[in-house]
Amino acid sequence: MAIVFRRKGEQNLTFANFLDAVQHNLDSGFEEVLLSSFCCLLFNPMTSSSDPSASQMYGMALRPSQVPSSTARVAVIGAGNVGATLTQRLAEKNIADVVLLDVVEGRPQGVALDLMEARGVEHHDRQIVGTNDFKDTADVDLVVITAGLPRRPGMSRDDLLLTNGKIVLDVTRRVMEHAPNAILLVVTNPLDVMTYVAWKASHLPIHKVMGMAGVLDSSRFQTFIAMELGVSINDINAMVLGSHGDLMVPLPRYSTVNGIPIDRFLDEAAIARIVARTRNGGAELVGLLKTGGAYYAPASAVAVMVESIIFNQPRILPVAAYLQGQYGLEDIFLGVPCRLGSEGIESVLELELTPQEQAELNTSADAVRQNLERLVALLNESGLNF
Repeated sequence: MAIVFRRKGEQNLTFANFLDAVQHNLDSGFEEVLLSSFCCLLFNPMTSSSDPSASQMYGMALRPSQVPSSTARVAVIGAGNVGATLTQRLAEKNIADVVLLDVVEGRPQGVALDLMEARGVEHHDRQIVGTNDFKDTADVDLVVITAGLPRRPGMSRDDLLLTNGKIVLDVTRRVMEHAPNAILLVVTNPLDVMTYVAWKASHLPIHKVMGMAGVLDSSRFQTFIAMELGVSINDINAMVLGSHGDLMVPLPRYSTVNGIPIDRFLDEAAIARIVARTRNGGAELVGLLKTGGAYYAPASAVAVMVESIIFNQPRILPVAAYLQGQYGLEDIFLGVPCRLGSEGIESVLELELTPQEQAELNTSADAVRQNLERLVALLNESGLNF
């Protein structure tokens, strides 16, 4: 981009010339000359002296295509309820520009246009592009995979295994062709297994691949504690480990009300009831909504993770991360507390667990392994080399 200054009746003065002149005047001690000569410039909107069509009106104009941008770009794969809501969160929270991709022609374009038309009300300048072409994801900083079939009443997350496995395998390979250095964040269910599939398909290092589960599950745990006690959600901190499913491991010992353990306020029966509702949180919503699963809370959970990464905020959040001996587990993606930053997962934090908590985490991991083995067998039978 070249910004050209012109004092009325004189030749064009480029920004580089302007800076040289400023330095010359400063070196010569002519501060007053500097003020009188340069602060009274009348700016011409021309970007080059050879542009005859440029407006002769005084003032300075920057053409949008010439304004360099360091804005982060996020690709959201899947324009269903979760993907569309996440796109809204990222734009309206001023986190990133978004490329929203879906295989259904018109769907991502319509969602993107609708959200763009809300900018005047929401007061942000984020760019949102809807597309059916993976080429439009070129060189994005982060990819969020939400594509896949949603749960229906009576279905478990594991019932989606083969169908969503094929989808995640395909979209990961295709998006990596155009954004090979992006960080990958998986939302598709069954979450822990799909994250493993995406990692294998992407060939990315383990710190650049993660799944969203623990942030959502912990938020649900927080909500139910706050509802039970009748206190502000802002005073509640909660922690959930393990798989994103019925075998997740809420940790009451690590859950507090303004730093005070919840067992100071709740008896064992109340805590057990809240833990059970947290584990059943997704199914409860599916039963109520009838035609799909949750999307507002999942989108908010993903947005928190994306924000931590894009803005390099070192947050400690529970995410599905690849384990290499932590918690006694190997070669598996499972929900554990991690430190997030600009490079993805900076470190995995190991909490001290009781024998019962460790046993529950092992049971959760065993279920994920079984599903992964099932999926690998099904994909191989389908002729997909995984």
